[in-house]
Amino acid sequence: MKLFTGLIFCSLFLGVSSRWYLFLGEGAQGAWDMWRAYFDMRETNYIGADKYFPPRGKYDAARRGPGGPWAAKMISGARESFQRVPDFFRPGSSGPGAEDSKADPETHERGRSGKDPNPFRPAGLPDKY
Repeated sequence: MKLFTGLIFCSLFLGVSSRWYLFLGEGAQGAWDMWRAYFDMRETNYIGADKYFPPRGKYDAARRGPGGPWAAKMISGARESFQRVPDFFRPGSSGPGAEDSKADPETHERGRSGKDPNPFRPAGLPDKY
């Protein structure tokens, strides 16, 4: 009886741990997608790219599986929270980049939900991106 209980417990533990492993792997891949989109945006240095690349990174992350959208939500939420922190040197300010976060919530939500970010693609952006 103890052997049977031990086998059941071990099989349940291994089954749950493999799901967590997949979830964390998808989350890491989603974080990498967002990182790659950020560096693509920096590389292009293109006007209007800030409306396209963050949603594209979140879109790529959302296509990974359940861990990808979770990573996209956590990373973008942390970034937006950091941008709301008041700047020490400018009293009364709402933080660096807070205006950008308020200006394009629909682009970020579109990316997080897994919808295609191409409507926000700037005209003339090279096909590489």
